[in-house]
Amino acid sequence: MPTSNIQTGPLPFEVNDMDRQILSQTDEEFRLHTWDDLKRVIAENNLAALRRQPSDLLRYLTWSSQTKAAFGTMTSFICQKRLHWEPLTSSSTEKGPVFACESSIPFEDSDDYKILRNDWPYALTPDITHLVVWLKNQIPVDEATGDVTPESRHRIEDFVDRTFVEGLGQSDDAKDNVLWFKNWAQLQSVRGLEHIHVLVRNVPDEIVFQWTGERRSTGSLNGSA
Repeated sequence: MPTSNIQTGPLPFEVNDMDRQILSQTDEEFRLHTWDDLKRVIAENNLAALRRQPSDLLRYLTWSSQTKAAFGTMTSFICQKRLHWEPLTSSSTEKGPVFACESSIPFEDSDDYKILRNDWPYALTPDITHLVVWLKNQIPVDEATGDVTPESRHRIEDFVDRTFVEGLGQSDDAKDNVLWFKNWAQLQSVRGLEHIHVLVRNVPDEIVFQWTGERRSTGSLNGSA
């Protein structure tokens, strides 16, 4: 039986017009993002089009409000509970956390990044897994556009290829089953803590476990990206 509208009354936190429109729908009415959708969105750099389905969005907004109340910021929660990284005393609220890094170059040293499942993924078809690569160092971006620089794009693509594409073996379609993107600052729910998103298709859970050390969640979600 179709669910009723997810939210019709006032919410205990602020939401934008797009979120309110999504929350007026049922999960059955909402269309999941397919692999072809994701390829198009990423190619067009239209990242604002990526959305969570109504029930997950409501849970995420509720959880976010409670987590900010408990930890002060989403960044503090992620550092303490998901990454277990201790920011340096030189960190500030304005610039975000600063960490001791083994290398100044992003993705060069495995101690400077961590791959985790996205606990609050976008509304994806079941064949797609959403991962997040968290970094201790910053990825240079174009100050005018907010997009990654050509050098940064090359470095990210090299990391994604050797970590995820090569991790899928020698199959001809391995590269076609991996996508990545980096949200602009205004689209990030965890600002100041560097990360990129990686999407993989038709990947066995054992391989995802090798990358993340995490099994697919069957209970309540407890993190964000």
